[in-house]
Parts: sequence; C-alpha cells; structure tokens
Amino acid sequence: MSLITITRSMGCGGAKIALLVADELKLELYDDQRLQQEAIKMGIRSEELESLDEKAPGFFDHLRGYRPELYLDLMESVVYEVAQRGKGVILGHGSQLLLRDFGCALHVRIYASEKSRIQRLMTERGVSEKTAEKLIHKSDHERRGFLRFAFHMDWNDLSLYDLVINTEKIGTDGAARLIIEAGQLDKIKECGPTALQAMERLSLTKKIEAALLKNNFSPVYYHIEVPKKGLAQIRGFTYSEDEKRRLLNVVKKVSGVSNVEDEVAIIQPGA
Repeated sequence: MSLITITRSMGCGGAKIALLVADELKLELYDDQRLQQEAIKMGIRSEELESLDEKAPGFFDHLRGYRPELYLDLMESVVYEVAQRGKGVILGHGSQLLLRDFGCALHVRIYASEKSRIQRLMTERGVSEKTAEKLIHKSDHERRGFLRFAFHMDWNDLSLYDLVINTEKIGTDGAARLIIEAGQLDKIKECGPTALQAMERLSLTKKIEAALLKNNFSPVYYHIEVPKKGLAQIRGFTYSEDEKRRLLNVVKKVSGVSNVEDEVAIIQPGA
C-alpha cells in the first residue's frame, strides 16, 4: 500500500486530487479536519486546537496564546502518528519535509499558473477576479512562510518532491491518475518495520516536547530522545529538585511513555 504526501497551492485542485487518489487506492485521506480528529484521539484536547493548517507565525496569535514551537510539536506528532500506519494520503502540513528521509513515501507537488488558479477560484467559489487574486497571494504567502519558519525550507525546492504535476495542463483527473500509477510502481516500496518504528518514535518525541512546552519547560535546557518504543530519555538541567521532579512527572504522563531514563542535572541559578 502507498504512503503519499500531496503539497498544493490554493486554486490547483489539490484537495480534489487527494480525495480521488485516496478513494481509488482505498487509502485514508488525512486533511486538516482528519488530522484534528487524530490529534484528539492522541490525547490532545480539542480546545487546544483551532486548526492544524499551514500558516506562518501570525496564525499562532489566535492559538489561545500558545507559542509557535508548541504548535509545531503538536502538528509534527500528528503527522508522524498517521504516517507510522504505513499508508494513507497526507495533504500538506509539511508532510513532504517531515517524511523526506523515508524512501517509502511518495511526495507530490501540485501547481498551476496564477491565471489558471484565479479562474478556478472564481468558478468554484463565485468570487471576483480581484478577490481570487488576493486570496491566492495571501495563501501563498502564508504557506511559504510556514515552511520557511518551521523547517527553513523553500516549498518550491523541487528536491522535496518525487512527482510535480501542472494541473493547468493535466487537469485534476489526469493528475490523480498519474499519482495512482506512481503509487503502484514496484520502486515505491511499502514502509518496512524499521521505518514505521522510527515514525512512531518521532511522534512520541514530539508529543513529549509539546507537553514540556505546555508546562513552561524551555527546550533550551533539555533534549528528548525515544530510542525504542515507550522509552523516553531526557538530558539537560534544572535549577531545583522540585523542578526536576515536575519535569519528569510531565514526561511520565505523556500517553505512550512507559519508561523514563534521565540525565538531568541540578545546577545553581546563574551557573
């Protein structure tokens, strides 16, 4: 089965293409709404999430005061959580970057000319040409800013993608067929146990980091590793025994953590 990430710009038909691919290959589609549902299943409270959409730091202003780093840890943990199932279509959310080191994932970029995108938006949403143009520019700015902020990468870097499709020429149905055929190629292998276990560990790592950020532990002072399932290793320092105890308790309460090993030193303030 296939694990496919689809990155798209507004007005390219990316959402429709992702749905067509998922339906034909009988895969789960992980769009913004579905990823929110997965986050809640993972134990992330619904009130902590207004959206897991791809936006630049300005978007974080209305995430109930949470810091961008916390948002990113939550988002990354959810992407890794669904990816470790080994199959599915993930729409956006930096998935092409988060999963770039896993050869079993097929990364697709959907694009079209601005003129074509404006026309599609006018047709599908019934907006004026000027409104469509402004919406597209705003979306491009936010998505580009999101990847630059989160991963220091340019979303137009073609090395991030295995397949780049121009829907202005190919159309949405044609694009879906190309992705379906590519996903069924022998060279696109299923994710093996090693890759799936690595994704599972990455998901847990991000959940732990998010929990610590939420409890006001600065990531500057600690490092988290999950070398095997359920085992959390934490290294760093705190300023008191109480603070260390609280830090370890936060880690132990994270769903999926069964054992904690620590090398957390207690130092004097100002040291």
